Amino acid sequence: MNRLALVWGLGGVALAAAFVGGMTAQAQSIAGHNSRAPVTYDAERIVLDDRANRVILSGGVTVSQADLTIRSDRMLVNFTDSGELEIQRITATGGVTIDRGDERATGNNAIYDFNRRIITMAGDVRLRRGGDTLNGGRLVIDLQTGLSSVDGSAAGTVPGAPADGRVTGSFTVPQRDEDEP
Repeated sequence: MNRLALVWGLGGVALAAAFVGGMTAQAQSIAGHNSRAPVTYDAERIVLDDRANRVILSGGVTVSQADLTIRSDRMLVNFTDSGELEIQRITATGGVTIDRGDERATGNNAIYDFNRRIITMAGDVRLRRGGDTLNGGRLVIDLQTGLSSVDGSAAGTVPGAPADGRVTGSFTVPQRDEDEP
């Protein structure tokens, strides 16, 4: 297992803080994540399959890097090994939760593509940043551009959300005294 040094370059998670008229938002918190920080992982079981260039983590899996934490029932880590381990993709399944500060994304599945630097969550996606929430079918986070989008196209429904594949949510409004301009 010494070979298994999970160097996770997960550049962070931006939970979309959408504008009232659209479903796409600039996620500013991505740039602050240290994608070169050491990675820690914890699971009930870890299986290293050298021939298939993959690692399977199962049973209450937690992966952390700096201030980013991902939890799921199972994670499959695909890598290449040309003298140095290079992670290509991580696929998380079963109750996926991604936390960073006061941001949280949950969904049925998540895929992080290291080459494209894109995280995609699908199935019953819920986003929360502070008091703001978004619900939809799919979340795509582009770590290079900092752009995140939420749509209702993935399989699965969010309780309380319309069945027509639309994104729903609520945004907090700053409270001021009526005397303030």
